[in-house]
Amino acid sequence: MSAAYATFGLAPAMRAGGVLADGGYQVHRDFVDFIVDGRPLLFQLSDLDAVSPLASDIPPAIFTAQVRSLLLETEPPLPGGRFVIYGCPECADLACGAVTAVIERDGDDFIWRDFAWQTEEHADLDLNGYHGIGPFRFAGPEYRAALAALIEDADGPPAPRRRVLLIGARVAVLAKLAAALRTIGIGADITQDARAVPAEELRGYGAVAFGRAVGEADRAAVREAFELAGVEVAYVSGLAPIIPLLVAQIEHALDRSPLPQRRLTGLVAADGEATVDVTSPCRVRVTAYRLDRLYRTHAQEVFDGVLEPGRHRIPLDPKAVKGEAFVVARTSGSVLVEPMGK
Repeated sequence: MSAAYATFGLAPAMRAGGVLADGGYQVHRDFVDFIVDGRPLLFQLSDLDAVSPLASDIPPAIFTAQVRSLLLETEPPLPGGRFVIYGCPECADLACGAVTAVIERDGDDFIWRDFAWQTEEHADLDLNGYHGIGPFRFAGPEYRAALAALIEDADGPPAPRRRVLLIGARVAVLAKLAAALRTIGIGADITQDARAVPAEELRGYGAVAFGRAVGEADRAAVREAFELAGVEVAYVSGLAPIIPLLVAQIEHALDRSPLPQRRLTGLVAADGEATVDVTSPCRVRVTAYRLDRLYRTHAQEVFDGVLEPGRHRIPLDPKAVKGEAFVVARTSGSVLVEPMGK
């Protein structure tokens, strides 16, 4: 079959969860993405909110079965030799839509071809085919080595530490934050003194979030406790007692994907505008949050649209960023937060 050789690799990726301005929730998902010629394959599919079948939150046996399927060690799950490449991050149901492709062997090589958007048992290439993507020919040794590395351990790859330790003075805010994090699939615990937490438990956390009232001495004691336990975690300094804002900060801290393989790479909020940097066409939502003089939260979605690669300046409503204000920019795969500069 005529298909150009492409390099094949894998990299950690994230579908960013969050509490949205309209009150809705978006579930957090960690997964392994396919890297074709050095770029995530997902980025070639325009603005698609989806995850690969190699998700970290599925049981090890199912994860291993997915890997063996991509190695063609089992029968294709769909007619015509088709495999799910990306599916719905909420439920993985084909009815919600999935990107599928034919995967086949040609000698020692593996070929991915005939990419399509599929919602039923059979794909309609004329109507729903991704005609500008592929076919890709992957050298067998490289392809097999990348996938086999995921299942060298019988229990599958280590799961990301999707648990956060919350430390602060305002217990009511921490309780609301913990509930919001759990709703989107991130574990959360509240404590006032990490030194009282056993080292084995500390090793389960991926991030620590400090409230604004936590002093430097207390922060240093927490860092020392994690260092003594031999655990590297991300530290988050809460910008304000605004739940969606704090969730966005924590989501950013938990992002382990390589920076060159992110769609949203920069955010600056100053001089009445938000400047965002994106690396591939994607939907970007920009939301402004502020606290008024009575410490009430106000939120306003200031932009929601698809942006092309490059730097974009988005005007902000002066009323939306009056006083103590913050800006959140998010794509399906990443989120950035910045306080509003003057």
